[in-house]
This record gives sequence, structure tokens and C-alpha cells, in this order.
Amino acid sequence: MLADPEWADLLTDEDKRALTPLFWMHIQPFGEIRLNVGRRLQLARPVPQEPDPEPAAA
Repeated sequence: MLADPEWADLLTDEDKRALTPLFWMHIQPFGEIRLNVGRRLQLARPVPQEPDPEPAAA
């Protein structure tokens, strides 16, 4: 439809810029990422840190 000369005269540069993302939505530059929202992440528990020793009184 966009190759039709009748449409080529109607579309402005701004219209064509708006169409550009439609042609690139199938591209995944970082690969496909599948999320399993039914499974929890196994994150390490934070290691408790001992408080800093009090400085010796002089």
C-alpha cells in the first residue's frame, strides 16, 4: 500500500518517520529474553556485617 504512488504523494516526512519503528520491531539486538514470572529468583542472602569497633578512649 505504501508503494502506491497515490500514497507517496500524501505522506509527509513526519509520517514516514512515524512508520519507521514498525519495520524494525521484529529486531532484537540483545537476543530473546524469556521471563518466567512463576519462578522466584535465587538471590543470595546478605551477609550480616559486624559493627565497626568503637575507637579506644585516650
